[in-house]
Amino acid sequence: MAKIWYLGHSTLQLEIDGVRIVTDPFISENPKAADVNVSDVEADIILVSHGHGDHVGDLVELAKATDAEVISCFEITTWLENQGHSNVRPMNIGGNYVSNGIRFKMVNAVHSSSFPDGSYAGNPAGFIIEGQNDCIYFAGDTALTYDMKLINEEFDLTGALLPVGDNFTMGPDDALKAAQMCGTDRVVGIHFDTFGFIEIDHEQTEKLFEDAGIELFLPNPGEELEI
Repeated sequence: MAKIWYLGHSTLQLEIDGVRIVTDPFISENPKAADVNVSDVEADIILVSHGHGDHVGDLVELAKATDAEVISCFEITTWLENQGHSNVRPMNIGGNYVSNGIRFKMVNAVHSSSFPDGSYAGNPAGFIIEGQNDCIYFAGDTALTYDMKLINEEFDLTGALLPVGDNFTMGPDDALKAAQMCGTDRVVGIHFDTFGFIEIDHEQTEKLFEDAGIELFLPNPGEELEI
């Protein structure tokens, strides 16, 4: 089972086959992650789904501190190289890449993407992360899309990291449909409760998934779990 340290918002540190993978680093400016320190995070690989500030806020600092390989779209990896970090792998939707024995496939996400200064940051994306015994879908920021059915056709997921906060991404109802479409019965909710626009009713959301027979985790920043 993959080990997960939830760092708040859409930031997680996963350990799969001994490889530490961090998603969308946004910690120091996250008011709900005050007890999590960027300096405590370890990363061999960093995945970046898109360029918004609440997904790249600590990217430069963490990449430089860990010398992690950053996998993202061409525009984001080029931006990062201009910040002084050269260990990058540019990709685009539909591409596959193997690093440290882990296969990464970049998949579609329906959202927007710009850097904190408003400049163009390429297309938003999600990732399939496939190890020897684990296969996890990190959806990034996305709406529900029928493309998620293609994931079920190609991969045997052991879990999914899905946004549930609504307003800017899928809400709980669409996240449940996403889980069913991509073929997983274990979901870690991300992109929720960080600020007012994306606060959710935990009890109602948990019951929604429970009634559908899908296990849902809504962790607190700093919480550790396995899926």
